[in-house]
Amino acid sequence: MTIGFRILTRGQAVSANLVARFAALPVANVSDSMHRMTAAGPRLQKMHRDGTLAGPALTVKTRPGDNLMLHKAIDLAAPGDVIVVDAGGDLTNSLMGELMLAHAVRRGVAGFVLNGAIRDADAFLTTNLPVYAAGVTHRGPYKDGPGEINVPVAIDGMVIEPGDLVLGDSDGVLSVPFAVAEEVFARTVAKQEAEAKLMAAIAAGTNDRSWVDAALRKLGCEMPEDA
Repeated sequence: MTIGFRILTRGQAVSANLVARFAALPVANVSDSMHRMTAAGPRLQKMHRDGTLAGPALTVKTRPGDNLMLHKAIDLAAPGDVIVVDAGGDLTNSLMGELMLAHAVRRGVAGFVLNGAIRDADAFLTTNLPVYAAGVTHRGPYKDGPGEINVPVAIDGMVIEPGDLVLGDSDGVLSVPFAVAEEVFARTVAKQEAEAKLMAAIAAGTNDRSWVDAALRKLGCEMPEDA
């Protein structure tokens, strides 16, 4: 075993059916259904114009500013994969640009999550493939390695295993572990249904707001009698 410079086989991945079901759900509600304990951090910004991201993770760990293993990951990717790269968050050199983006689109890659930088930013807006990255720089990458493919990676404390579900929308990026994805889906659907009822009550002017005062009193907040 060559720790730090190896390509492993992904043993499992969330199904296309599950990906399609999650794709219609807001990332914020999925996050709430996971007790808001998981996030990739606010540094990851949307580099595409619009649209959402959903797919199984193909993970890459590389040293900052080197994209040799990212090139290989694009070549290995199955249609619908989301390539997740931990490059340490360094913004000195970009990890990919217009040419790699075009190759990824041709390969059917669903999108990218890059803990690092891109370049050719206008091409990402035009192509509109879902891409989240930590920044932009014109300085190009190196291609010397080392790196690893299909190993666990972490971005701002969020651990992503190969085959986990990766989601992204305007609120950011979230990873749902493979083993609990169905459970999280069920919880999120239940939350969606509860929110739909609340929205209907708000529209009708019948929503119960008594919980606000109850919470304030429980916490010891001093209030006037008529508040």
